[in-house]
Amino acid sequence: MAKITFITSDNETIVLEGTIGSVMALAVEHNVKGIDGDCGGVCSCATCHVHVKPEDMVKTGRASEIEADMLELDDNADEYSRLCCQLEISDDIDGVELTVAK
Repeated sequence: MAKITFITSDNETIVLEGTIGSVMALAVEHNVKGIDGDCGGVCSCATCHVHVKPEDMVKTGRASEIEADMLELDDNADEYSRLCCQLEISDDIDGVELTVAK
């Protein structure tokens, strides 16, 4: 079971737990504001853009080349940006904190 914390643009803190699937699917299932997942999780939009807490990058890793290409289209992307459709829930990401991009 992985515990994932989302910080929304309204500074609301939402802590969710999951065991399988993508972080995006978990967020959509629980109506996390700002995570839309319009493409259904196939890395073809940026409606699940999050900023990983810098010290948690070791847990999530950096974006893949395809993911980085998609993030380049978002003006709010930075070195800590990820698409949460590309983050799989596992024990490895337990405790990660993600700020939903504006």
